[in-house]
Parts: sequence; structure tokens; C-alpha cells
Amino acid sequence: MSAKCPICAKPTDSAFRPFCSKRCADVDLQRWLSDRYVVAGGDDDEENPPSQDINRE
Repeated sequence: MSAKCPICAKPTDSAFRPFCSKRCADVDLQRWLSDRYVVAGGDDDEENPPSQDINRE
């Protein structure tokens, strides 16, 4: 059983794995860069704590 491209479902190409082509790899990258994909974080994200508002007068 061959793996399928997550973008178009065609068989993958080892040169562009896990995608079938450079086009599909670029589509995936654009989705990440435009915030269509996100990785959910927990409320207590110790590695990247929320920024604090500092009142500057």
C-alpha cells in the first residue's frame, strides 16, 4: 500500500515526501504561513508564556 499525498491524495514521490510534487509541498507551506493550519497549545504553555501588558505612562 502506497502513501498518499495529504494535499491531493495522489501517490507520493520520494523526492517530495510526504507530498507528490513540489506544488503540493508549496501549497502546504503556504497554508502554514497564512495561519490556515495551527497547532493547538495548552493554557499553561511554559515554553512560550503569554506576553504581559506593561502600562507605560
